[in-house]
Amino acid sequence: MPLFDHFGIIAPFYDRAIPYGKAEQLTSLLCLPSTGRLLDAGGGTGRVADAFRGLISQIVVADVSRGMLGQARRKSGLGLVCSIVEHLPFKNDCFERVIMIDAFHHVINQAETAGELYRVLKPGGILVVIEPDVRKLPVKIIALFEKILLMRSHFLNADRVAGLFSGSDAVLHVENEGYEFRIVIEKPV
Repeated sequence: MPLFDHFGIIAPFYDRAIPYGKAEQLTSLLCLPSTGRLLDAGGGTGRVADAFRGLISQIVVADVSRGMLGQARRKSGLGLVCSIVEHLPFKNDCFERVIMIDAFHHVINQAETAGELYRVLKPGGILVVIEPDVRKLPVKIIALFEKILLMRSHFLNADRVAGLFSGSDAVLHVENEGYEFRIVIEKPV
């Protein structure tokens, strides 16, 4: 657990300050609608997961910030779990879809996180990681700002994040667009 919960402080206005406007694109990447379970790892207020209600049978938001999960509680239909993403409290192969949107740079151990995300993904499932592209100047400025605030952020480029999944039998697809990159990972059956 972090010593200081920065996200707990900004939780009450996070959804308004940083709205999620790419649900249609992510819906396509995840091949939704679908049956089964979706995990939003590091999902905070559930602002992203909320867009998928009705497109998948069950949605679980896992986040370390109790303040963020308190805001997610206001959205009906989301299961909530307070947990660090490096050690998820789920069995192997239990989610058909897993997402981690704009949160990978906040975890302490990114290699463990990649392993956990892949571990809980069912064979035949899809995992999508979307992150700010640290090669872009505005993202470098955000990274510096987060360092000044002692937010433990550690931004990696797309190749380094993809490399954390390359030791598995995963099928990876990397896309760069604007100020972010997307890694789509499929776990073979």
